[in-house]
Amino acid sequence: MAATSLPGTGLLKGLGVTIKHLFREPSTQMYPHERPDLAPRTRGVIALMDENCTVCMLCSRECPDWCIYIESHKETVPPAKEGGRARTRNVLDRFAIDFSLCMYCGICVEVCPFDALWWSPEFEYAEYSIDGLLHEMGRLREWMDTVPPPPQLDEGAELPAEVADAIGKVEQERELAAAKEAEAQQAAEAPAEGGGEKAAAGAAPKQAEIHVEAGQIDQETYDALIAEGKSERMARAKAKAAWVKKEKARLRAEQEAERGGAGGGDAAEQPAAAAGDAGDGDAADTGEAADAGAAPAKRRLSDVEVEGDGEIDQETYDALIAEGKSERIARSKAKAAWVKKKKQEQLDQEEGG
Repeated sequence: MAATSLPGTGLLKGLGVTIKHLFREPSTQMYPHERPDLAPRTRGVIALMDENCTVCMLCSRECPDWCIYIESHKETVPPAKEGGRARTRNVLDRFAIDFSLCMYCGICVEVCPFDALWWSPEFEYAEYSIDGLLHEMGRLREWMDTVPPPPQLDEGAELPAEVADAIGKVEQERELAAAKEAEAQQAAEAPAEGGGEKAAAGAAPKQAEIHVEAGQIDQETYDALIAEGKSERMARAKAKAAWVKKEKARLRAEQEAERGGAGGGDAAEQPAAAAGDAGDGDAADTGEAADAGAAPAKRRLSDVEVEGDGEIDQETYDALIAEGKSERIARSKAKAAWVKKKKQEQLDQEEGG
């Protein structure tokens, strides 16, 4: 028969526990007067860095509760370089999270490829109505200020690629700014002699200041890109940019030549006065030199226009097919080879004539 405890033993044990804790300090935190000590990476609420959001919709598609609402519109971005084409981008209009549905799984934070969503330790966002738990972009952006910084890297660890690129870009900008300041300081310390020549040289328009309307293409660049197997759209775009660049260089050379001719008028009068006693033989030699200088420059392949579209160089086509190239690449390279041969034949005929 099992032994039974004496009556009142349980009561004495309970009183012992009570007396034991009677003289201890309470562990209860008097919230909200005392703030709790949270872990550094506490999952309190999801914050939004709207500057990083590209409206890729990954977070909304991956959310198992469908509690993320995103709205955007498209805007046209002008080309970065002259001769390029305009692009479109999505601009974020609305980003809202319904925390009455969110189960704090963190999938949206993990799948975001541009670090637009972060965990914030903030937890005081209770509302009197369930409709108030639908927080919009402004409130989510305010919580971004409470996100703690990422933990420090271990000693000897490599920086992330994006951080290293950002640091390199800042250092490069600082070096360029320092070089510009040094050039400005040297120009300020330079003597005033020859200031007119520097001013005249500075007045020459730079290649970037000359505006050229795009529309034509550089045939030589186009043929070379097609021969390399590039798509027609890419080849045409790069050929347009090459034509704009060459046209700018030509216009700049013409302006420099006009400026040199206008400034050399006075200098040309001095040799004319000094050559008053010269004989007819010298004048004849000068005329021959002028005629020789006026001879037209030799034409290049890019200056020759060839009529016809669709012809291919059969020998080149057969050789590329034998090498295992695809029919598209072989046909494009054979077309370029045919155009090049026709241009060379036309040049040879003009030189022979």
